[in-house]
Amino acid sequence: MTVIDAVRGDLAEVRAEVDATLDRFLAGKAGTAPDPCLPPLVEVLRGFVAGGKRLRPLFCHCGFLAAGGSPDDRAVVWTGAALEMFHTFALVHDDIMDRSAMRRGRPTVHRLLAEHFAGSREDDGVAAERFGMNLAILVGDMCFAWTDELLDRVEVDPPRWREVRALLHTMRTELIAGQYLDLGGDPRSTADPVRSAWRMTRLKTARYTVDLPLRIGAALAGGDAALMRACGAYGRPVGEAFQLRDDLLGVFGDPGVTGKPDLDDLRAGKPTVLMALARQQATPEQREVISALHGDPDLDEERAERLRDVVVATGAAERVERLITIRAERALSALRSSSMAPAAKASLSDLVAHATRRAR
Repeated sequence: MTVIDAVRGDLAEVRAEVDATLDRFLAGKAGTAPDPCLPPLVEVLRGFVAGGKRLRPLFCHCGFLAAGGSPDDRAVVWTGAALEMFHTFALVHDDIMDRSAMRRGRPTVHRLLAEHFAGSREDDGVAAERFGMNLAILVGDMCFAWTDELLDRVEVDPPRWREVRALLHTMRTELIAGQYLDLGGDPRSTADPVRSAWRMTRLKTARYTVDLPLRIGAALAGGDAALMRACGAYGRPVGEAFQLRDDLLGVFGDPGVTGKPDLDDLRAGKPTVLMALARQQATPEQREVISALHGDPDLDEERAERLRDVVVATGAAERVERLITIRAERALSALRSSSMAPAAKASLSDLVAHATRRAR
């Protein structure tokens, strides 16, 4: 089940409207490209964009409703589309850094581009792969630039526009910090891996996926400081729970359901809260197994299963499940006590359940 398969119909309509807006925008870009080299890249991007969950536009929409915005206002649709375009930039570049082969059950953008252009070049496979990665970097850059172009379609008064832009700038900067931590680039992370994993979770997912999109929607409709605090009280725990579920799916998920290989995170040695807790709670013998296998680029399924067994035996998986439940309850409590509009509360309550219990 996807995040929004079972949520109320109005959110499904929001997703459909964002889908249509993005597709029309990209079709326009392909039709008005300044050079014939660009339309094939845009068409690859159109296919990739079509498979998104649209979480950020959904939370943005809910924040807009929470501040009294009209669900028919096109400003929130354009803003949601801009957030999704920025998210696409992040995914394309993230897959390059991780050398991921699959995303959403299909080849990643750099793999698609390598395959698409390999037949037209007299290069070996390595050169084709490098060419695909280079092209994908450019596609990601286009997405980053088009984020602003989509946001320029929003018609709102200057004070609200400035606040929306400021929140978007914060989102961009924090995401880069979270990605840096995800790559293991901070030497201080080895001193306290659990704390470092939480930092990455909050920057790369919690704020980026839920808290800031919610605040952006609220700012777009003129939400006050009290509403912004309520957005944070709800958004942070939901975002953390979402990433914790993602950590579990990255190790124990079914690739046929998640759309991503189940060995990538283990081979890359992803510094997740799950793995940090497993190492912290492990016996010396279990810690040896984790050290030997977590981050092994040649990890096969048999040894991965051994690593999964150790993670379960340490109690880390069970503890992460408890952390997800605690955060979901915390978000629902914050929602109940907030002064958000009832329509927003109903949708946000649905999103708590489906963001934290999802199978992909």
